[in-house]
Amino acid sequence: MNSKLISSSKFLSLILRHEPGKVGLTLDAQGWAHIDELITLSQRNGKKIDRALIEEIVTTNDKQRFIISDDGTKIRANQGHSVSIDLGLQPSEPPLILYHGTATRFLQSIREQGLLHSSRQHVHLSAEKATAINVGSRHGLPVVLHVAARKMHEQGHHFYLSENGVWLTEHVPVSFIEFQP
Repeated sequence: MNSKLISSSKFLSLILRHEPGKVGLTLDAQGWAHIDELITLSQRNGKKIDRALIEEIVTTNDKQRFIISDDGTKIRANQGHSVSIDLGLQPSEPPLILYHGTATRFLQSIREQGLLHSSRQHVHLSAEKATAINVGSRHGLPVVLHVAARKMHEQGHHFYLSENGVWLTEHVPVSFIEFQP
């Protein structure tokens, strides 16, 4: 992905996941924004984006962070919001084990509190260990935690599978985490 795509993708993440008001945008209750309004407001605020660039970001982003509505008029982030929205996801039965990538500097806190969603709406988990390693690497020396997801589910915890394959839950108690040596 070239530098303009990376920069624009980061901008979309900021606006569609965390700070829509930064450009004067309002997301609906499900996190959707009208593409034309997003373009207009972004350009007014000095960010040169257009429909073609947005469509390229949506189709080429390896993490599939965004989705365009079936009618092509709206866009939203698939997960990772710190603003309150309802993605409309239904609870799903997770696999036996899910993975969470983090950095070694966060381990003490996780050992004490489990995995917390912090400023986001959910804890993010992956079905692939390699994905968790990649996520953990963004924060420092990576550590992959194994989460007994099916056991959590059987004990009443809800899991949701986002459009881009990220597993979401509200909290992972310490008792369901296996810390790898």
